[in-house]
Amino acid sequence: MNSCNGRVGSCVILILTKYYHADSAKVLESSLWRSSDYGTTYAKLNLMPGTTIVVTNFYICPTNKRKVILVSSSINEQDQMLFVSTDEGGSFQRQPLTFGVETLLFHPKEEDKLLAYSKERKLYVSTDLGRKWTLLQERVTKDRIFWSVAGVDVDPDLVHMEMQDTSGGFLYVTCHIQNCSDKMVTAQFLGKIDQNSLSVQDDYIFVKVTTGNRTKHYVSYRRNDFVQMRFPKYALPKDVQIVSTDENQVFLALQEWYQTDTYNLYASDPQGVYYSVALENVRSTKQPEENVLIDILEVRGIKGVFLANQKADGKVTTLITYNKGRDWDPLTPPATDMNGKAVNCKPPECHLHLHLRWADNPYVSGTVHTKDSAPGLIMGAGNLGSQLVEYKEEMYVTSDCGKSWRQRLLRGTHEDTRLPLRFSVDAGHTWNVHNFTSTSVFVDGLLSEPGDETLVMTEPCDSTLYSFIGHRSQMNCVCVFCPKGERCIMGQERSYRRRKDSAFCIKGKSFTSALTAKPCQCTERDFGCDYGFERAPSLKAEGDRCFADFWHDPDAPPEDCHLGHTYESSTGYRKVVSNVCEGGVNKQQSSKQHSCPLLPPRGLQLGIKGQMLSVAPGDDITFIVHQEQGDTTNTKYQVDLGDGVRAIYRNLTVTDEPIQHRYEKPGVYRVTVKAENAAGHDEATVYVQVHAPLQEVHLEVVPIAGRNQKVNLTAVVLPAATNLTVFYWWIGDNLQPTLSLESSIVARFPETGQVSVTVQASNGRSVVQDTRSVRVFDQFQVVPLSFSRNLDLFNPNIPEWRDDVGQVVTKILAKITGIPQESLVTMVKPGLPTTADLYVLPAESKTARRSVFVDKVAGATGRSRAHAARWRLNAQLCRVAGSRAAVAGPGVWALVVVLVIGLVVSGAFVLYKFKRSLPGRNVYAQMHNEKEQEMTSPVNHSEDTQNIIQGEEFIDDDLDSQTLGNRSWSHVPDLNPIEMFTVKNVQMLLS
Repeated sequence: MNSCNGRVGSCVILILTKYYHADSAKVLESSLWRSSDYGTTYAKLNLMPGTTIVVTNFYICPTNKRKVILVSSSINEQDQMLFVSTDEGGSFQRQPLTFGVETLLFHPKEEDKLLAYSKERKLYVSTDLGRKWTLLQERVTKDRIFWSVAGVDVDPDLVHMEMQDTSGGFLYVTCHIQNCSDKMVTAQFLGKIDQNSLSVQDDYIFVKVTTGNRTKHYVSYRRNDFVQMRFPKYALPKDVQIVSTDENQVFLALQEWYQTDTYNLYASDPQGVYYSVALENVRSTKQPEENVLIDILEVRGIKGVFLANQKADGKVTTLITYNKGRDWDPLTPPATDMNGKAVNCKPPECHLHLHLRWADNPYVSGTVHTKDSAPGLIMGAGNLGSQLVEYKEEMYVTSDCGKSWRQRLLRGTHEDTRLPLRFSVDAGHTWNVHNFTSTSVFVDGLLSEPGDETLVMTEPCDSTLYSFIGHRSQMNCVCVFCPKGERCIMGQERSYRRRKDSAFCIKGKSFTSALTAKPCQCTERDFGCDYGFERAPSLKAEGDRCFADFWHDPDAPPEDCHLGHTYESSTGYRKVVSNVCEGGVNKQQSSKQHSCPLLPPRGLQLGIKGQMLSVAPGDDITFIVHQEQGDTTNTKYQVDLGDGVRAIYRNLTVTDEPIQHRYEKPGVYRVTVKAENAAGHDEATVYVQVHAPLQEVHLEVVPIAGRNQKVNLTAVVLPAATNLTVFYWWIGDNLQPTLSLESSIVARFPETGQVSVTVQASNGRSVVQDTRSVRVFDQFQVVPLSFSRNLDLFNPNIPEWRDDVGQVVTKILAKITGIPQESLVTMVKPGLPTTADLYVLPAESKTARRSVFVDKVAGATGRSRAHAARWRLNAQLCRVAGSRAAVAGPGVWALVVVLVIGLVVSGAFVLYKFKRSLPGRNVYAQMHNEKEQEMTSPVNHSEDTQNIIQGEEFIDDDLDSQTLGNRSWSHVPDLNPIEMFTVKNVQMLLS
């Protein structure tokens, strides 16, 4: 414990100044200042002499304020580092980091434990005050990380977090900082939750789940099972904001389907499950980063007191409650102004209205100020009238928790730009002025010492500071304060010790404000409407009577009612939570006792731990059964796991016994759970996909297509035995894919040119992709090619092999024929037997011209006939084919076959040109009729190309080198030849 100038406590003050550049959204400069004499003098700290660093934030340990951590980086943000101090900033140790820190979170009880959230959405932990860091988890949601809560969570090293799974959904999980791997995290909620919905506050944990256009909100009380939060049946919430969770009750603001800039305030039962409306149409506003502010404020120092701004019929009015929302009253206006003159403001037409959480006018102070150490003292800015006015503001003070108000200090003018400090030591009765600078500055706010009875508010419009200064006082200058006239608040009469307004003295450090508390007798004001009931303000004759909503049956048993137990039907009233009144009126006394009937199971849910609906063979799966309503202790659960395994359980949802299983074979399994008792039954189903991850997908599509012609797009997936694969097809520049469960679709290309086609295959565990380009023409020609059946023995039927063979065939044909290679495309088709299509594209020039090859054919034949040449080759090629197993692989054979293609095609050209029979042995050419035809579709070929054999001419295969275009081969007699190649229906007519 330090001491300076007779002061008890720390004398150190740290101030961080930052220059924030709005355009770049970065902090460009920063300075850290330290005072060790409680602000009398300051020294600028130089953390790294000679190096410019930027301190973006600093954090103080809540359990040991001597420990301070600065988050900083180099000016170019390449080097990330921490500066750690254990002596209130007297000295710092530099700790380099391998990640960029976005936020730090101290452990609420253990001073050396830290959580760090990185800019890459990763969560790290340190147990030695930031010296060493361990990665806990990845894909964690920012601001959805919580340490364990003392007194509720058993393990202090437990961490609650919201994280994204591999499928993109979000889960609520917990883990221990010693081991937080994917296998060690525990899913605490059955199923996925909405992003940014996890909240851990005191005894309660909140999540929400949206399905379709409906959102369900769930709560766990003291770490018990999650239960759906019950709002009025037709509230249909668009958004829910938690306001308060202290004193065993949840206060929340709910925006209903018809509301835009207002919320309804609801109060819960102790478990946070059942909610009744406390106040309708509380004003709200949306702040930057989609944060929502609800204009309601809890008055500190006295429990159960709230202020709220209600917006109705376009008017905003301020209300106050002393019993946690059971009753709301407007603020009583002061009788006189600050000069003692009578105020012309009489209820019910005129009241006092205050700016609570914010103000639309940026020059308004914007908040009401209250403190725990100053019970009953409230200071705020506002106006008198029928409604709150944004650009009209005076300051008002109450010392009795809102029973009476005083006007103190009107807003100043814009003429004086100096910064005077106006302070009061007598609860605003009198004010003193102090100028501590002659420089014109803009004040963003002031920080008061924790524990002091000091309220500070700023008035930036005229740069004036208003402050109550309450010095620590001796016991002989303390008065007894009792708020409000009837003295009973939340069922008890409480008195507080507070420094007298006229006393200027020091209060001891151990001084406490609470003095006495004794219970009051209960009145009707201590009871609110129960769940399913509400007051009808239009029925004034009924007073405060609560009526059942049309959708609610007061005598219906609760959802947790079990056979053999009893329950009370609601009278429509329940005691306000945390109200401690005794005796007197009891609005719940006339409730009736009923025996719990056997309820049929309702809301049966079947899920998988981790939501892994798609698993690999052999993976362990844990099924979880949950039942929202109905009896569970007398219910039988029949489980069918879909692969022949069946089981029957008793009290399954009570014991939370997991159902573990493993599927060995791929497939889709239908898992069902049927809950049944004498009152009824319910059933839940889940489909589990079991398959290995996809390895690859290959897109099969013709390289050339005709405009507006049908084209088959086929995706070949490996492994081939994959089930329930979804295919996404992107064609051209269209960003909206076509979805299909079939691996093939038919498409049309309306424009000529090159079109990109992409297919993605997804089976829930993996996604693979392939892309191909298709060239679209108005006219082109197709020549079908077939190969010897011997080639099928070496065809591995894979895309790479087909592409390589097609490219080699194209090069050889282009070289032999003289046709430009860019005008030829060969596509070897998948499957067996091995076949191919040769695409002949139109010349790029607009001038119609024929190729050298077509000119030769046309000049030699003089007629439109096609020829198919079938050659029997010599024994040398037979020997090569026969020795494939020993020396030849698929690549070698591809080259051999292509060589044969070149020879045979050359021979076919000679036949066309010379039209003569060559005497020879057992080698012949079958002459087929050919009709000259222009091809516009890569799929359909004319029946004219399939003419029957018209005749045969015997042709000797012992051709000389001159005839074969300076190519030759050796002739080996008496060896069995092998048929290697056939050219069908050669069509080379160009426009």
